[in-house]
Amino acid sequence: MNQTLILEFVLVIFTESQTLLRLYAVLFSLIYLMAMLENLIIIFLTILDQHLHTSMYFFLRHLSFLDLCLISATVPKFILNYITITDSISFFGCVSQLFLVVLMTGSEIGILTVMSYDRYVAICRPLHYEAVMSKGACVWFMTVSWFNGGALGILYSIGTFSLNFCGSNKIHQFFCEVPALFKLTCSQEHTTLTISVATGVCYAFLCLVCIVVSYMCIFSTVLKIPNRANQSKAFSTCMPHLIVVSVFLLTGAVAYLKAASNETSLVDLLVSVFYSVVPPTLNPVIYCLRNKDIKSALGRLLWKVKSME
Repeated sequence: MNQTLILEFVLVIFTESQTLLRLYAVLFSLIYLMAMLENLIIIFLTILDQHLHTSMYFFLRHLSFLDLCLISATVPKFILNYITITDSISFFGCVSQLFLVVLMTGSEIGILTVMSYDRYVAICRPLHYEAVMSKGACVWFMTVSWFNGGALGILYSIGTFSLNFCGSNKIHQFFCEVPALFKLTCSQEHTTLTISVATGVCYAFLCLVCIVVSYMCIFSTVLKIPNRANQSKAFSTCMPHLIVVSVFLLTGAVAYLKAASNETSLVDLLVSVFYSVVPPTLNPVIYCLRNKDIKSALGRLLWKVKSME
């Protein structure tokens, strides 16, 4: 078995046409700038506006920060490669990219779970909301989410890059992803990686169970509300979160549980885009489209800016 010392990897190129490559670079640059702008607006609004200093918006602010980091871990390198017409990424760059993607996705799953619990307490136990979701509790939940994401990032990085790589160094993906890297290994033993993936799957499944149980309790409580207007208001605060969770977990599960192809697959590429690029871009829109508090806060901020001119 020939073992190769790999100093860099080659990422997939969608097309050989330089014109199309630059068009892709422009397209993803626009997507990246839009995601940056949307998430930065939410971060600044939830910091500057006193009306948004609640646990719900505390978690939303951190979700936006994670989305910024997640899309920044993959898209800028993709854009740079397509502008300069290159397809390489250094070994260290690949390790860093994989670690950051797993860190951010693991932390985001944790925060989405906490956000569902926050909605459960707000709707099912409103009289205990202030006590249960205190500032200290919110910080603790956030710390645990980041710790879990960091632990998964370390596990996945060690598990993946402790393997021996041989033969081709071409990754059939637009960023360093575990399933695509696994196809390049010639190691017969990959216990560490198997344990890492199993841990990640169990963690995601546990989070999914917590979310499902929270929403079962929420919907059960909401359906008992006699006032249709209050029912509608409760559903409108829950449905965006449910949509975000469903898309994020479903596409992430498909990416990591589906066997990576030896050839570049459009499905694999689209699935990876859907969990690494689409959520950071659409989450702010989904959460804010029907959120009156965010709209009011943005209106107050714009009014202040206009008054200062």
